[in-house]
Amino acid sequence: MTAETSQTLDRGLRVLKLLAETDHGLTVTELSRRLGVNRTVVYRLLATLEQHALVRRDAGGRARVGVGVLGLGRQVHPLVREAALPALRSLAEDVGATAHLTVVDGTEALAVAVVEPSWTDYHVAYRAGFRHSLDRGAAGRAILIGRCKDIDNEDGYILTHGELEAGASGAAAPLPPGCGIEGSVGVVMLNDAIPPEIGPRVVRAAREVAAVLR
Repeated sequence: MTAETSQTLDRGLRVLKLLAETDHGLTVTELSRRLGVNRTVVYRLLATLEQHALVRRDAGGRARVGVGVLGLGRQVHPLVREAALPALRSLAEDVGATAHLTVVDGTEALAVAVVEPSWTDYHVAYRAGFRHSLDRGAAGRAILIGRCKDIDNEDGYILTHGELEAGASGAAAPLPPGCGIEGSVGVVMLNDAIPPEIGPRVVRAAREVAAVLR
């Protein structure tokens, strides 16, 4: 901590990060131990965060992230979209296919940025706001593989055909960990199969997007 920072705000943000990292919530005692502060401090932090709906506590006293974070998250999408556009534009132009950035929204994959190539005679119409389940389509399935394996290699991508639109093939790679966003970068094209060079190019684009989000 420095003279220009707030210790209380820092602790509150650390509480939110700790809660975001667990599915089953944390007790006051567990938070106290992880933060290295006494229980009274944790109670005050949780009470303040609850007032803003950023934290909720169940009947057993376990604290979890509250629905208030959803409102904050929606405001992040325009910033993420703006940051990702240069890499997506380069990807779309290089491969001649519609490029997209997709993020997790609950149990679904949500496209937040889409760039169509400028030089092709035809391409797949894919719009920001399009959503689908995480277990269908290259974008969603790439996010799932990013949760369960090391993706720091050129094979960290998924290829699909006809899962979301008949005749369309997709390639997508998860965003590398550490960029603060759970999502994927991919392309969709009207081909029976994805050319072999597209997968590694999508991986590179995902890394480029992650770099500007860090």
